[in-house]
Amino acid sequence: MAQASSEPRAPLSRELVLRAAVAIADADGIEALTMRRLGEAVGAEAMSLYHHVANKGDLLDGIVDLVMAEIDELAERTAVPDDDWQQAMRRRILSAREVMLKHPWAPRLFETRTTMSLAMIRYHDQLVGLMRAGGFSYDLAHHALHALGSRALGFSQELFDPAAGAGPGSERMLRDMADQVPHLVGMVTEIAHDDPDSTIGWCDDQAEFEFALDLLLDGLDRRR
Repeated sequence: MAQASSEPRAPLSRELVLRAAVAIADADGIEALTMRRLGEAVGAEAMSLYHHVANKGDLLDGIVDLVMAEIDELAERTAVPDDDWQQAMRRRILSAREVMLKHPWAPRLFETRTTMSLAMIRYHDQLVGLMRAGGFSYDLAHHALHALGSRALGFSQELFDPAAGAGPGSERMLRDMADQVPHLVGMVTEIAHDDPDSTIGWCDDQAEFEFALDLLLDGLDRRR
C-alpha cells in the first residue's frame, strides 16, 4: 500500500487559489473552472475558498491580474532600450501575445471584464510612458491606444477565424463560388499556394498579428 506524502500542504492563500484556477483553465478551458473543481484542486472545501476570493467574479478578476503580472515579468525580462519607443512597444506587446498564446482562454476572459483592474491600468500607463518618451503628445498617445485596441494586450478580434476556414472542403466551396466572389477566391488561392504547409488554415495568425502591429506602429511613428 502506497504511503501518503508526509510533505505538508502549502497553506491556502489567494495566490495559491488563483494559480490553481489558472492551471485548471490551461488544462480544460475557463468553462471548466468551478468553485467545486477549484476546491478539489487545492484540497479544501469550496466554501473555504471564499476566505480568499469574495465570489466567482473576484476569482476571475484575480486571474486577469495574475496573467497581467506574467506579461509584465516577461516584458521586463526581454525589454529593449526605451530610447527606441517603437521597438520597446513592439517587444512589450509581443510579450503580451506570448502569454496569451500560453493561456488561449485568456482573451475571452479579458473581454468579459467590465472594469479595468489596477494591473491593466498600470500596463497601459507603461505603454503611454513609452510613447511619451518617444516624443508623442498625450493626444496622439490617446489615439494610439484606441487604434491598438485589444492588440495592445496581445490579441485581436478577427473578422475571419483563421482556423474556421481551414480544409479542402471549404476551399472547394469558395472555388465553386468563383463567379460570385472572384476577388476572395483569388486571394485565398494565392495564400494557399504561398503557404501550403500552414498548420492553421489559410492564415499564419502570428504573422498577421505582427503585420498589423507593425503597420500601426509605423503609422504612429509618422504622426509623431
